Amino acid sequence: MNATRSLTFLYTPWSVAISVAVVLITCTLSYVAWRRSGFRRAMGLLEGMRITIVAALALILNQPEWIEEYRPEEKPAIAILWDNSDSMRTRDASAVSGNTGGPSATGGGAAGAESTRISRSEAIAELTRRETWNTLEDRMSLVLEPFAEPDAGHGSDLHQPLAAAPEKFKNLAGVVLISDGDWNEGPPPVQAAGRLRLMGVPVFTVPVGSPTRLPDLEVVSLDLPTFGVVGKSVRIPFTIDSSLPRDFVTTITLKTSDGEELSKEVRIAAMGRTSDWVLWRPKTIGDYTVSLNVPRHVDETLPDNNQMAAPISIREERLQVLVIESYPRWEYRYLRNALSRDPGVDVSCLLFHPGLSKVGGGNKDYIKKFPDGLDELSKYDVVFLGDVGTDDGQLTTEQCRLIRGIVEHQASGLVLMPGWQGRQFGLLDTELGDLFPVLMDDGQRGGWGSRTPGHFELTELGRRSLLTKLADTQEENIDVWEDLPGFQWYAPVVKAKAGSEVLCTHKDISNESGRLPLLVTRTFGAGKVLFMGTDGAWRWRKGVEDKYHYRFWGQVVRWMAYQRNMAKGESMRLFFSPDQPQMRQTVALHANVMERSGEPLAQGDVTARIVAPSGKVETVRFVSEGEEWGVFHSRFTPLEPGKHEVLLACKQTGASLTTSFFVQGIAVERVGRPARPEVLAELARVTRGKMVAVDKVDQVVRSLRELPDPLPSVRRVQLWSHPVFAALLVTCLGIFWIGRKVVGLI
Repeated sequence: MNATRSLTFLYTPWSVAISVAVVLITCTLSYVAWRRSGFRRAMGLLEGMRITIVAALALILNQPEWIEEYRPEEKPAIAILWDNSDSMRTRDASAVSGNTGGPSATGGGAAGAESTRISRSEAIAELTRRETWNTLEDRMSLVLEPFAEPDAGHGSDLHQPLAAAPEKFKNLAGVVLISDGDWNEGPPPVQAAGRLRLMGVPVFTVPVGSPTRLPDLEVVSLDLPTFGVVGKSVRIPFTIDSSLPRDFVTTITLKTSDGEELSKEVRIAAMGRTSDWVLWRPKTIGDYTVSLNVPRHVDETLPDNNQMAAPISIREERLQVLVIESYPRWEYRYLRNALSRDPGVDVSCLLFHPGLSKVGGGNKDYIKKFPDGLDELSKYDVVFLGDVGTDDGQLTTEQCRLIRGIVEHQASGLVLMPGWQGRQFGLLDTELGDLFPVLMDDGQRGGWGSRTPGHFELTELGRRSLLTKLADTQEENIDVWEDLPGFQWYAPVVKAKAGSEVLCTHKDISNESGRLPLLVTRTFGAGKVLFMGTDGAWRWRKGVEDKYHYRFWGQVVRWMAYQRNMAKGESMRLFFSPDQPQMRQTVALHANVMERSGEPLAQGDVTARIVAPSGKVETVRFVSEGEEWGVFHSRFTPLEPGKHEVLLACKQTGASLTTSFFVQGIAVERVGRPARPEVLAELARVTRGKMVAVDKVDQVVRSLRELPDPLPSVRRVQLWSHPVFAALLVTCLGIFWIGRKVVGLI
């Protein structure tokens, strides 16, 4: 680094004239004073000090500055930065034949009859080669560097490479930015451009891609659940985004990794989003990848985003269900039959038989007493409470507390099925009272009966719910519910509590709060609660046998046990909420950890190692909920869509559990979005650079060659306002004042 130093003055003719005049007058007066003293030595020194002070003040009047200039010895640097993000894979650039003015591509303008669509990355490929810029190397140092790596789980940040360029590249003279301008992360890039302008560094921008969205179909979501059950239908919702100008009907295809293929006819809405779903019934257990494909439309130009894939684990379930009832009424009998005949359910029944000395039943499905302790009760995924209460030797207050605990802390499900004896009113005074999703009429404990059958009516939520899906299509499902045999008794419900979801109401009966809710759900803690307000579901078998009755209760059990069975091992269980996580949405993680003896772990170090699709690893620590339930909680916010691998481990027990979950959502950086050349134009304007087309890169080369050398680094020391100079002046004045006192002038 070469350095030059010089002393300069910011003077005017008047400041010089005044300074000289003042110094001459001071010299004259000092000489006269010295002569009057008889040319005493002390007086001569004192007058010399006076002249020095006046001369220094005259010097300050002309603003002296000490300037040091540092000129780098290396060549000026040109940073050529090119966008390597996922959006650069969009095939909306035009390859033009016969172009001799530069690279063989131009970005997204009118291409004429000779053009074909290529990706934006292909369009700028020649600009990323050093040979394109080699005519500059005799005078400048070239640095070619990509930014915004693809498939990194993040978007494109145009601010960061521009802001870091002055520190990263020494003696920076200019920047060439090649991009589609589609920035979606970081501060606005114009902020970095403003700093480059102050440094005298122009930015030459090269836009690529079409500024308007081309006719396109895009699969934006495929919402698979985390796992499914072999032999049970899985509902797979999907969403398709269209920029085509007209509606049309097409046949989408759903393919599984084992070769199975399903198809469905879908009407795609013009210039909007279409949501639909496909039913898939897996036949074997295992890990599958399910892909959805939309055929290419004749007017479509970007077929690369017409498909999406997601993983799902298919299991052979064994759900543990506990049914507690007072008397074996018809609703109980047919419910027990439905559950005991379900190959995926192990049912245990407890009949209290109030008034009898013994409880229980006669076959293997019956147990003789309520499970002893939390460790035995915790194995049940769903608990059905029929027309039971706390009197006549039925449930105790402690047992009600334990049932509430496994719902709230261990994600078990609870189904409330009141009866005409009104025994469940006794549960309202226990800790189970908070779990009821409805308010009950205490003045009519026996409910309401009628010789005229009542009927269910689906609400808007009920029409979309998986619980009430008794047919394959929504229209057929509504018809089925309207044709179901009626019920002749219903519970004394006043209204649903806030936060509950009403799936079905009484078709004919209402009160001041509206239609009477009969099928109501709610979430309580980590688990789910379902209230069934009639005892006539067994009548659904009329004319169709088990078709609707078995299907309904099978769906109820699986829906309530879904979260609890997301991932489980011998001594650990992991579940999360929501069960279909979205990108950038906080996910609540819950873990049940057991001691080696089978009892819940009171305190421990529980961690989860989560690996994102990009390979980024994050470790989250769990906090214990309490000493009794063995429940640990944590939170995690996924920033990437796709499959996340999870390793749950406990230091105290040495147990671990490996699982995964799939994050839904659209990546921040997407293929198919229009380019934003206006962003690049602003960067060029702010920095006094230039924006040119991809096929006119020779203009950029010419402009770079004409750039002057970077200004030297200048260090200015303003002597006239420097504190050292002020200190010297004050010191001289002090010496002059003391000298006057010494010679006797004061």
